[in-house]
Amino acid sequence: MTTITNEQTAIIRTERGLSIAGTRITIYDIMDYVTAQYPPKFIRGLFDLTEQQINVALAYIEANCDTVEAEYQMVLKEAEELRLYYEEKNRDLIARIAAQPPRPGTEAVWEKLRAAKAKREAKA
Repeated sequence: MTTITNEQTAIIRTERGLSIAGTRITIYDIMDYVTAQYPPKFIRGLFDLTEQQINVALAYIEANCDTVEAEYQMVLKEAEELRLYYEEKNRDLIARIAAQPPRPGTEAVWEKLRAAKAKREAKA
């Protein structure tokens, strides 16, 4: 592992990619919320990070914007490829599960769910 920043809190490169030292949180996890323009305080709370950890992560992203963005785009591409692979691999199983009738005693819940979905679609 290579330490990329200073002192107690650091950004390190692990087998998962750039990560916040002492956590399993990657810079790419943080990037999902940075690109969606969530405030740092929200991101910090979401990942249970210290003030120092989130500040170091955000500073690293800002200081290495081009590199981080390029790696982030690769991570997104790989995630989409995996999603498509598993969606295709499990297509038959998902179809079989969807075709099964509701379990006895859950009909009322399913009807309520269908009504809520119809109401939501009517608004759109």
